[in-house]
Amino acid sequence: MTRDNYRKINLIAAKCMRIIVLVLLIGMVFCLYASKVDSTLCIIFFSSAVLLALIPSVVINVMKKDEAAYTKYVVIICVSLIATLMLTLLSVHVYAIVLFPIIVASLYYNPTLVLFAALMMTVGIFSSNLIAFHFRDLFTGYPTNDLTQALISYQIPQMLIVVSLSVVSYFIVRRNSMILNSAINTSITMNNNQKGLVYSLSEISESKSKYTGEHIKRVAEYMRVLGRASGFDEEYVEMLSTAAMAHDIGKLMISEEILEKTTKLTDEEYQIMKSHVLYGEALLEKCPGELMHIACVLAKEHHEKWDGTGYLGMKGEEIAYISRLISLCDVFDALTTTRSYKKGWPLEDAYDEIIRQSGKSFDPVVVRLFIKHFDEFRQIHDSIPDKQVY
Repeated sequence: MTRDNYRKINLIAAKCMRIIVLVLLIGMVFCLYASKVDSTLCIIFFSSAVLLALIPSVVINVMKKDEAAYTKYVVIICVSLIATLMLTLLSVHVYAIVLFPIIVASLYYNPTLVLFAALMMTVGIFSSNLIAFHFRDLFTGYPTNDLTQALISYQIPQMLIVVSLSVVSYFIVRRNSMILNSAINTSITMNNNQKGLVYSLSEISESKSKYTGEHIKRVAEYMRVLGRASGFDEEYVEMLSTAAMAHDIGKLMISEEILEKTTKLTDEEYQIMKSHVLYGEALLEKCPGELMHIACVLAKEHHEKWDGTGYLGMKGEEIAYISRLISLCDVFDALTTTRSYKKGWPLEDAYDEIIRQSGKSFDPVVVRLFIKHFDEFRQIHDSIPDKQVY
């Protein structure tokens, strides 16, 4: 399982536990007003269960341990303890809860975790029955006064249910885990192949100029910064960064005479230059996969402006958000690097120009992200200088 998938499962588990909090609170109200359970015990046990149910959210959402290896064990231990508390308090009325830890463990596609959950629940069943039997005057729901009968009629059947289900779950999870890992490996291979293709095509495009591919590397890193600042998950940020390298791929179809012309382009030449965004779309639109779809969008829309004065006349929200990101990244790099037809601007001047163009060329939201993360842009610019090819 990939780190990102593990993180997502932990977040799902934490959300499930928050739902359990609501269920527990409803159950406590019901037991207080519609059952013979001692009210003090009811409050103590349900309150303890609620606190246990909140621990995963604290660990995962507050402490940000959603990628820690031990987090899944914290979740299973809390679930098992909640089940043990409920079995102790309500006995036969909540038999089904013995299955809950195994179900939660199955989320992780980890056979070992299923066995751990089964072990925890087996201990929980034994402990809850023992406590409930010895204090049966308090736990009015316990169904027998004979320890042997309790063992034969209740503890052993519950344990057998847990053990048998855990064995079945173990093999199901093991099989699904193998299938999932195979699918993940295939996906990673395809993604790596797409990345290699994008990078190779982008370098071919850049090699038509007198400079190597440092421009596409910088734009890719600028996109990584703004992607993270926008709140995208790391997997999508990585795809954005890779796809950004292909934004000028349409220049493969533009002659070097126009690309490297040191004087102002004629109207006809300018129209030809503008067509590289449509060439880029045409080259990429039939390519399968999310990465290539993102690359296609960026290739088509990276010269669009917030006020509608870009190459294709798209305006405001008509422009994909990711295209608004790359538009700023591309312009910033164009301003700050030297080319045959111009000298690069100082970073501070480019910074001021980006701000002046807020609401004109650029989405104001994106400009605010740029301002907040300008130091990272500066670091990337300084760490990836151009290497002119003579």
